[in-house]
Amino acid sequence: MQDVKLLFIEQKYDIIILVLIMEFKKVYIEITNNCNLNCKFCIGNKREKMFMELKDFKIILNKLQGFTRYLYFHIMGEPLLHPQIEEFIREASENYFVNITTNGYLIKKIKDCKNIRQVNISLHSFNENANKSLDDYLKDILEVSNKLAEEGTFISLRMWSRNVNKDIIIEKINNYFGTRITGEMSCKIKDNIFYETMQEFVWPSLTNDFYSEKGTCYGTRHHIGILVNGDIVPCCLDSNGDVKLGNIYKEELNDIICSEKFLKMKNGFISNQKVEELCKHCDFKKNMF
Repeated sequence: MQDVKLLFIEQKYDIIILVLIMEFKKVYIEITNNCNLNCKFCIGNKREKMFMELKDFKIILNKLQGFTRYLYFHIMGEPLLHPQIEEFIREASENYFVNITTNGYLIKKIKDCKNIRQVNISLHSFNENANKSLDDYLKDILEVSNKLAEEGTFISLRMWSRNVNKDIIIEKINNYFGTRITGEMSCKIKDNIFYETMQEFVWPSLTNDFYSEKGTCYGTRHHIGILVNGDIVPCCLDSNGDVKLGNIYKEELNDIICSEKFLKMKNGFISNQKVEELCKHCDFKKNMF
């Protein structure tokens, strides 16, 4: 359950109005839904491809004040593909802890190490058809990761447990760092650098065979997502924006999270009940936790 904070006290005549806000553990922001890859495990973007404008990003940063301290550049798309990624990082880091999830191909675009709390790198994204050899792909990732870690940034090197390239990637990581990790379980490589093995999941979709009206989720309770067009979604897995809870540009966030639709969904998860149709076709939490 989120922390509840007193935002301000307003007095009108003889009535004192308490305005409360809830703090989320994290907020996902999709600064672009464009991607430089076409991974088989990804559900793929079905929306209009966009890059968020810096002026709109500043609106979001302002409206999120008090609602979270942690921003994650991640939903669909590759955040490092954004032509103004450095400006986005600088702007966000003034008041928030910045976290980035990337496929790693553009890792060298990260120049300002001190303004990023964590970088999550999906090593299972390596693609032999992406015009970059595995050696070059890992060389860039490991060199930049080492530099970021020395500046205090946390690095999470992530790998699907059944990825075809897992063993050779683990071997190259061990050769680079002089470690003996096996790749069978998550572990620490060195200060601020961690290896995480994960189960591949199926993206929720209205066409999925899986169906259950029972279940809970962290969405709406611990986090929300903001799509590149400003639409608010309950989590980072709503790739198509099927569950629109509002729009950050058109509404105040406190009005959105106090709306009937938002509260019905949130209270449903608290009571182990899935309210939205998309959620009934999602088994992510059951498989991952």
